[in-house]
Amino acid sequence: MIKIAPSILAADPLNLERDVRRAEEAGADWLHIDVMDAHFVPNLAYGPEVVKHLRKTVRMPLDVHLMMDHPSVLLDAFLDAGADVVTIHAEIDEPVPELLKYIRERGAKAGLALKPATGLEGVTAWMAQADLMLAMTVEPGFGGQHLEPEVIAKIRQIRDSGYAGYIEADGGIREDNLQTLIDNGLTVAVMGTALFGHPEMKAEIRRLHKMEGVPCRDA
Repeated sequence: MIKIAPSILAADPLNLERDVRRAEEAGADWLHIDVMDAHFVPNLAYGPEVVKHLRKTVRMPLDVHLMMDHPSVLLDAFLDAGADVVTIHAEIDEPVPELLKYIRERGAKAGLALKPATGLEGVTAWMAQADLMLAMTVEPGFGGQHLEPEVIAKIRQIRDSGYAGYIEADGGIREDNLQTLIDNGLTVAVMGTALFGHPEMKAEIRRLHKMEGVPCRDA
């Protein structure tokens, strides 16, 4: 069954607790938290304190995506706050394999994210250190964008490489394109406006969970 991870970037910031509780009660599997530093991407969002309070609010695994030039600066803070999955980007100017290893040593799952233009060439040696591969299906930084269909081939390439971890995608995912992503190997779908903007989130998640694909291991 595909794992559904609502992205709080699309939640109401003035009613965040209400919205994340709604997502959990609707049957969401993970909660996706985008962290942006206004340098790696041209936007600014969320810090360790938000993760800390979310950890007290919901039981869902917290899937923290660090869109930061220097994630090492706040890595311990996010891990201490209760992040269950911490994803860093392949494009950063930091020792990616060492950071992935450190995240796992701290007891969290380590994720490796790729921007749409970033291929697997040059990162295949790092994939063994990653519990999750995140293929960005839009240019990271803002919600509400349309999925870039050329990234679907990258998801298939990750699957066909024999990679055994989670394969996640983020950006422009909706009910009408999710099955194609699943057919190409997706196991975790990050969805923002398609869920938080849906009047019947529980019914929608139930429909999405019925989509069949490759087996997905438990968190």
